[in-house]
Formats: sequence, structure tokens, C-alpha cells
Amino acid sequence: MQTGTVMTSTELDDFPALTQRYQRELLAHCYRMSGSVQEAEDLVQETFLRAWKAADRFEGRSSVRTWLYRIATNVCLTNLEGRPRRPLPAGIGTPEAMAGDALEADHEIAWLEPVPDAAVVVAERDSIRLAFVAALQHLPAKQRAVLILRDVLRWSAAEVAEALDTTTAAVNSALQRAHAQMAERGLTEDSVEPELSPAQRQLLDRYVDAFWRKDVDTIVSLLTAEATWDMPPFTSWFKGATNIGWLIGTECPGGAHDMPMLETRANGQPAYGLYMRTPAGDFVPFQLQVLELDGERVKHVTAFFDHALFATFGLPERLPADHAPSPR
Repeated sequence: MQTGTVMTSTELDDFPALTQRYQRELLAHCYRMSGSVQEAEDLVQETFLRAWKAADRFEGRSSVRTWLYRIATNVCLTNLEGRPRRPLPAGIGTPEAMAGDALEADHEIAWLEPVPDAAVVVAERDSIRLAFVAALQHLPAKQRAVLILRDVLRWSAAEVAEALDTTTAAVNSALQRAHAQMAERGLTEDSVEPELSPAQRQLLDRYVDAFWRKDVDTIVSLLTAEATWDMPPFTSWFKGATNIGWLIGTECPGGAHDMPMLETRANGQPAYGLYMRTPAGDFVPFQLQVLELDGERVKHVTAFFDHALFATFGLPERLPADHAPSPR
């Protein structure tokens, strides 16, 4: 595992600088555990508060980084007690929807949220992929913690056992069970794509342009045949390019030149804030799309209808009526 430096008296005197140094990677850690950006931010603040109160008892037997991760993990475990997991629609057991099926929303479910790349350590993007974090949510909290500490942070079983106040044998058993559940979903933290190729950049440009023109045929042509689409808080999810084309063509209220997109990044993946034209002519947030690519096609789209995410991602709350996508 990676280690940091032992905390010195100077670091104790400049605790804000210390917290700033580890802010983004601890946010990624708490996000993997909780599945929520807002909760993760609160959990990181609680971690730093506990660290500050315990700083005079820090003995330097481990690095500051390890010490903070130990605190953060236990803060997360306490927070998750008695709470339901945060799913995506395809993970709640409902069958895939077909063209013509009614859309049903469930606002009582605490849905998994995307995280802005800008908020976390980009080097760790492989372990914050949306599908990977969604799969983590299926694990009991303790197994989730063990998997993250062992496979993502590369801690030894003994270090994890000490952090979680358990035995090495219990850690190894929990990791084995966690691996079995993750394998059922075909996901590991390494199941990621490399940097976008020029062809993939062109694919995304065509995707944005097709939504602006509401060219459903082109959108469908950019999807894999078995592409999937889900959109919290709607429990419905769609599989197959044809079904998705029906969804966009008949259920999406916008027409040509009604749906501009602004590019961002979420969970180490391409993402777009899609806006919808209002009767007054300007544009307001509609959905935040997070895309998973497979070669030069779109394999999966999660379209989040939580408009508060636009502020989380630093996207404007409104676009002027004369806004139009500019060519790359």
C-alpha cells in the first residue's frame, strides 16, 4: 500500500493544509462506500473533525494517510448502519422495460449518485466507475470496506484487520465473499477503458449533435445493439438500441434545437448536462447523462433527473435562448 509521512508538530499546527492534501482522495473513498456525493462530503468533514480531536494521540505508528483512511472507513461504517444500499434502476430487480411501457418514478429510493471528476483524485477513476460503485452497493457495508481497502488501496489483510478491529481470517473471508458477488456482475476495479481515442471523441460529438437535432436514427446508430439506458428516479430501464430509440423519440419532450448539452466528467467517464428549452425560449436543466463506451459505440447511459446535480458539477442553472452547440 502507499504510505505518507508521519505527522509532525508542524502539520498539527497547520491542520487545514493537512486536510486539504487528502481531501479529494478521502472524498473518493467515502463516495465508494456511500454512493452519494453529498454524504461523502459530510463523511470527510466528520473524518477531519475526529482526526483533529484525536491528533494529540497520534503515535506515528502508521502514515498520516493510513490513519485518516482508518478513521474515514469507520465513520462510513457507522453512517451506513441500518441504511439501505443506493442502487441504479437495473439493480433493484425490475425487468427491463419495453417500448410502450409506462414510466414509473420512485422518489422514496435513495438512488446512487454520480461524482464529478473534479472532486476526486482522477488517478483513481478506475475504482469510481459508475458500474463499479453500483456493484459495490450490493455488498454489505463491512464487505464493501474490506474490498476497497484490499483491492483499491492495496492494504494488507493485517492492516485491514487492525483498521476494522477484526481478525485477518475474517478479512480474508469477507474479501472472498465480496469477490464472488462482484464476479457475478462481471465487474472489477480494472474493468475500465483507456483514454478516449480520436474516434471516440468524434462519436461523442455526433452524439451531442444528434440530441441537438433530435435525430433519433443517428442516436440509435451510435448505440451498441445491446445498449442499456436507465434514468433515476424512474425505476424503468431499457435494453437494446431500438427500445432506447423509442424512449427518446416518444417520451423525451424536446424537439429539434431544444436539447443542448454541456460536457463534463463523472466517475472517470464522459458525461453531459442536457438542458431543455422552456416556453420562454431559454434552457433549464433536464438530465445529467453519464456514458459508458464500448469501442466506438455507446454501451450504457445513466440519465440522472436530479437537477441539483448540475450545481454539483459546476454546470449553469440556465442557458440563454440564443445558446447553440459550437462545433469542436
